Amino acid sequence: MNRPELKTSRASSITLTGRPDFEAIAGWVKPGSSVLDLGCGDGLLLKYLHEHHKARGYGIEISDANVLACVQTGVNVIQSDLERGLAGFDAGTFDYVILSQTLQAMRHAEEIVLEMLRVGRQGIVTFPNFGHWEARLQILGGRMPVSSDLPYQWYDTPNIHLCTVHDFEAFCKSHAIKILERIVLHGGRKVSLLPNLLGSLAVFRFEKEI
Repeated sequence: MNRPELKTSRASSITLTGRPDFEAIAGWVKPGSSVLDLGCGDGLLLKYLHEHHKARGYGIEISDANVLACVQTGVNVIQSDLERGLAGFDAGTFDYVILSQTLQAMRHAEEIVLEMLRVGRQGIVTFPNFGHWEARLQILGGRMPVSSDLPYQWYDTPNIHLCTVHDFEAFCKSHAIKILERIVLHGGRKVSLLPNLLGSLAVFRFEKEI
């Protein structure tokens, strides 16, 4: 759930640093699209999408400091708790609804994914892959996993619904959700071979099955 600092060049061009999942998301968002970013942090992704893809939309964020950061950089933001749902938005309002590295911290993970597909034509989620071999090895050793993508101890973690790549794929199948694209990463690089074992961060783009 950590987000990089918003950085600009001399030409005031936003760059994505330290978040390869953001780069994957940006590659999927079509120019001129409408976007809702759930748990948008300081607004870096929305700012980038607006500047480079002419995307328009809103972020939802609960943190006072992050809301202030969004306002200061011109990002449209609504201060709200995602656990209360998205009832304030009509069906089909956005082209994309994004939830980046927050799904695992949601108490009502199933409901938020279904709400994403109610208010958006497509959903994009990113989450740490609990099936990565390092996590499996730590569990075999009798300890809860700690890594760069899961940087918390068991007693202070905000993560309550950890899942694997295969878990999310099974969830989509059981809820009539069509996976359009999937990118699995480790160390910022794409993993093609045995992604559920060798990848530590998953990025999915999906929509309702027709």
